Formats: sequence, C-alpha cells, structure tokens
Amino acid sequence: MEFLQESKQLQTFFLGGNPLVEFIFRYALNMLITFLLVRWLYYNRHQNKDFVFTFFLFNTVIFLICLLLSSAAIKMGFAFGLFAIFSIFRYRTVTVPVREMGYFFLVVAVGIINALGQLSPDPSLMLLGNGLMLGTTYMLDRKLALVHENHKPIKYERLDLIKQESRHEMLADLHSRTGLNIHRIEILSIDFIKNCCEINAFYYSNENDSTASKSGGSDA
Repeated sequence: MEFLQESKQLQTFFLGGNPLVEFIFRYALNMLITFLLVRWLYYNRHQNKDFVFTFFLFNTVIFLICLLLSSAAIKMGFAFGLFAIFSIFRYRTVTVPVREMGYFFLVVAVGIINALGQLSPDPSLMLLGNGLMLGTTYMLDRKLALVHENHKPIKYERLDLIKQESRHEMLADLHSRTGLNIHRIEILSIDFIKNCCEINAFYYSNENDSTASKSGGSDA
C-alpha cells in the first residue's frame, strides 16, 4: 500500500503537480520525438540541413505558443486554428517539396500534441500518439518499397525512330546513350527543319529525380 501511494505521489509530481516539472517533461518528450523524426529519420535519408533547422524551429515555436497560451476553454479551437493558419502557409522564396511539407506538418502536430495532450491522470494516450506518428513515418519513409516514375526532357535527332513501329529500337537507343532504363517516351514537339524533336523519357528509380520535386526555384 505504501508503495502504491508513493507511486501515485511521484506520478502526480511529474504529470501535473508542479507546472515547472510538467513543462520540462513535456518539452523533453517533444524534443525527443522531434529529434527522432527530423535528425534520425529525415536527415539520415534526405541530407538537407536547411529543412532540419526549419523543422526544429517551427516545432519549438508551436510547442511554446500552445503550452503558454492554452487554457481549458480554448485548447481544441486553438489547436485547430493553428492547423488552419499553417494550411495556407507557403514559402515565398523557395518551392518546398511535398515530402518536406509532410515532415513540416508532422513536427507541427508533434508540438501541438505534446503541448496540449493530457498528462494527468494517465499520459498513455499522448505517448501512444507520439509513438504512432514516429512508427508510421518510419514505415512510410524507410520500409515502404515504392519506386518513382521519373522523366527527363531530351532533344532527340533520330526522327526515323519516332514512329510507333520503331519504338522498341528508339528505347534501346536512348538506353545506350543515357544509361537509364527508359520504358516509355512522350513526344512533345517535332521540328522537321532542324531535324530533331523534344521528348520526355520516363524511367523508374528509388528516388524522385524529377525537376519538379527539387527545391530552390523562385515563386514568381
């Protein structure tokens, strides 16, 4: 009985008895999950340190805003209001790839959950939510074996091979020149005066090499 009583007292101390201790516990849990998501899952695979800075910064800002400005009356509305604000957010100086936007919303969600989730009397649901987000991200980004269909624009001069009946020979010629396992092509334009055409050559790879997915373009 004494052990159970001491256990309950210890749980109360860490999960709501002392505001400062509760803040430290929430922030430590938030940073642990964010570190695993960003530094371990994202950076080890995608190697983009600029987004690492952004992810950690936004997570910390969202966590502090939610925790310091929340109250029992506005918790739910406040959380959904933040999602509504960031749903229309977009960078004006760089095109953000879809994968990075996914991680962006993920670290925002982690900050909100760890700031507003119920700790007392039982923190298991909040811990389970963190674990589910971490596990789902790991499975999708590391274990789900899907390939991308990428394409490259090519100027091609052998107009004698653009006919449908010569398509296999054209694909073999493109493979010998580019080294890519091109499985189909799309003819964009034909210039009989310059004796060339513009095509999109499609091939499969484990990574998304399409130019549309790269960051760094201006938002004109």
